Amino acid sequence: MEKGKGLRVLDGTMLKIIAMISMVFDHVGDMFLPGVMWPRMIGRLAMPLFAFCIAEGYIHTRDKKKYILRLGIFALISEIPFDLAFDGKIGLGHQNIMLTFFLSVLALKLFDIIRGEVKEDTGKYSVVKSICGTLVIIVTAFIALLVKADYTVFAIISVFLFYVFKNSKHFLRTGAGVAFLALTRTMGYYCTTGLSIIPLLLYNGKRGKGLKWLFYAFYPGHLLILYLIKMAKF
Repeated sequence: MEKGKGLRVLDGTMLKIIAMISMVFDHVGDMFLPGVMWPRMIGRLAMPLFAFCIAEGYIHTRDKKKYILRLGIFALISEIPFDLAFDGKIGLGHQNIMLTFFLSVLALKLFDIIRGEVKEDTGKYSVVKSICGTLVIIVTAFIALLVKADYTVFAIISVFLFYVFKNSKHFLRTGAGVAFLALTRTMGYYCTTGLSIIPLLLYNGKRGKGLKWLFYAFYPGHLLILYLIKMAKF
C-alpha cells in the first residue's frame, strides 16, 4: 500500500469544487478589487486543480471523442461571457480557459495516436514515437499562445504532465504538474500556486458524485453573473 494513502479524503468532485471556489475568488478580485492581492492569491489554486481534473477526465472517460467535443462546445459557449466579463466587449484579444483545455485534450488524443501501444517484447512505448507525440504537445502549446488562449503554454504542458505521469507514484505525478506551474509563474500573486499540491495529494482517485454538467455550466455561468453584477454596480 502506497504510503499516506489513508489520508486521501478528496475525490474528483471535491477537487473541482475547491477549484471553482478558488476561481471565483480570482475573478472577483480581478473584476472588482484591482490591486488587492489576496483574492488573486487564493485564485492560484484553481489552475493546477482544473488541469489535473482535465487530465483525469481524459483518462477515465468512456468516450474520448465526446469528451473533446464537449470541451470544444463549452469553449464556444464561454467565449462571449468571458469577453464581456474581462473586456466589456466581444473580441479576439484573449480567449477563455475552456478553449485551452479543449486544445489540451485534443493534443493528448493526438499524442496517444502517435505514441501507439506498448511494445510486446519490452512492455515499453517506442522512444521515437513518444518523442514525436511530445512534439505535438509542444506545437499545440504554441498554438494556444498564438490564439491568446488563457494560460496558453502553461495549461497545455501542465495537463500533459498530469497525464503522462499517470502511472507514476501519486506524489511524483501531482508534483510534476504543480512544480511546472509553480516554477514557471512565480511573480506577485502567482507565488501561492504551489499550495495546490495539498488538495492534490489528498486526492483518493475516486470520481465522486459526478455533477458533470454543473462543472461545464459553471464556468460561463459565473462569468455572466459577475458581468451583470459589474454592470449593475456601475
